[in-house]
Amino acid sequence: MKKNNVFELPSLSTAISLLGMASQVESLKEANKKISEQAARTILKALDCKDSYTFGHSMRVAYFSLVTGTEAALSKDEMYELELSAIFHDIGKIGTPDVVLNKPSRLSEEEFQIMKLHPEQSYEILQDFPQFDKIAMNARSHHERYDGKGYPQGLKANEIPVAARIILIADTFDAMTSTRPYRKGLSYEVAFDELIQFSGTQFDPEMVRLFIQGMKKEVLKGEDQFFIPLMDRRFDKSAA
Repeated sequence: MKKNNVFELPSLSTAISLLGMASQVESLKEANKKISEQAARTILKALDCKDSYTFGHSMRVAYFSLVTGTEAALSKDEMYELELSAIFHDIGKIGTPDVVLNKPSRLSEEEFQIMKLHPEQSYEILQDFPQFDKIAMNARSHHERYDGKGYPQGLKANEIPVAARIILIADTFDAMTSTRPYRKGLSYEVAFDELIQFSGTQFDPEMVRLFIQGMKKEVLKGEDQFFIPLMDRRFDKSAA
């Protein structure tokens, strides 16, 4: 406040009132966050009922992504955003027809085009949740390629959110190392070589380096399970 060219400090009561309002705003934000998380968990349960493989895949992608985020020294808020983005990156597959989603063999070109709709469908589901705007955008962008040849928007390099660049690597790694009805999963070392081969084209090379660095540390731990904070539970690594 300014009076007679002199700035006056707000009164103690005014300052306390402002602090109280700020606290209420933060409490409301936290409440909205918890409500959004609970609603999202409910959707995840629906995904698990529809397609348990995609649910397990999403948990493993979250684990791989968090390992990479730790190596990249992301902040606490960035790690939270990364965790949720990875967990919900495939939530749009709820809208994918079962005949395509659960096909025991490779997809035809027409079926692949249907499958390619899921990033946009994930975005549409997540964008309506309070405070999930960045998470929705990350889910939408997790199939964008570093060279700009991905989908749905054709983003490239730093145009792609960092979380989405990490999730693409984690997503691809899980797809390569998971055994499916039509092929046996690759070993970690072979999958690492594949990621390196496509660094700079499909993948962010620095994030590939950090991913491999982190995953090699995880292997040395010799642990059978990984923990996902949002789900507050452990999952078997053997499922991968």
